[in-house]
Amino acid sequence: MEALINQFSYGLFFWQLIILLIVIFILGKYAWKPIVNALEEREKGIYDALQSAEKAKLEMARLTNENEQLLKEARAERDEILKEAKELKDKIVAEAKTEAQESGKRIIEQAKLEIEEQKNRALADVKNQVSSLSLDIARKVLTKEFEDQGKQQTFVNDLLKDVKLN
Repeated sequence: MEALINQFSYGLFFWQLIILLIVIFILGKYAWKPIVNALEEREKGIYDALQSAEKAKLEMARLTNENEQLLKEARAERDEILKEAKELKDKIVAEAKTEAQESGKRIIEQAKLEIEEQKNRALADVKNQVSSLSLDIARKVLTKEFEDQGKQQTFVNDLLKDVKLN
C-alpha cells in the first residue's frame, strides 16, 4: 500500500478524475437515463400486468359467482316449471276422471231410463195380449154358456139380484 502512495501523481489523478466525470456525464446523459427509463417502464409494465391479473382474477370470481347464481335461478325455474307441469297434469287427470264419472253416470242414467221405457212397453204389450186373450176366452166361454136361452135368462136374473138400486 505504501508503494501506491509513493507513486501517486497529482496530474494523473486530475486527468483520471476529469475523464471519469466526462464518462459519468456522457453515461448519465445518453445511457443511464434510457436504462433507468427502460427499467421504470418495465417496472410499470410488470405492475400493470399484476394489476390486470388481479382484475382478471376478481372478474373471474365475480363471473363464477354470477354463473353459480344463474345456475341456481335456472334450477329454481326448472323446479317451478316441473311443479307447474305436475299440477297441470294432476288437474287434467282430475278433470278427465270427473268428466268420465259424469259421463258414466249419464250413460247409466240413460240406460236405466231406456230399460224402464222398454219394461213399460213390454208390460203394456203383455197387458194388451192378456186383455185380448181374456176377451177371447170370455167370448168363447160366454158363447158356449149362452147357447141355451134358459141359461141366459138365469144368468141375467142372477146379475140383477146382485145389483142394488140406490
